[in-house]
Amino acid sequence: MTDETASHQLDALLDELYLGKDRVTRAEIHRRAIAAELPADLMTRIGAMPEGEYAQDEAAEVLDGRPML
Repeated sequence: MTDETASHQLDALLDELYLGKDRVTRAEIHRRAIAAELPADLMTRIGAMPEGEYAQDEAAEVLDGRPML
């Protein structure tokens, strides 16, 4: 899988997950990723997220490996 494909899948998951919500827990992101049958590399990134609640932009930054400002 290319990085572009993985990025698209991640963006689609987060867009769907955050529809009508401001913050979502890591556990919910993980559950939805399993249900969406995301590839192993994305599941590894999600599994490595620190516990807590995330706004969509925060989750995207953590999962993309970019530092949050």
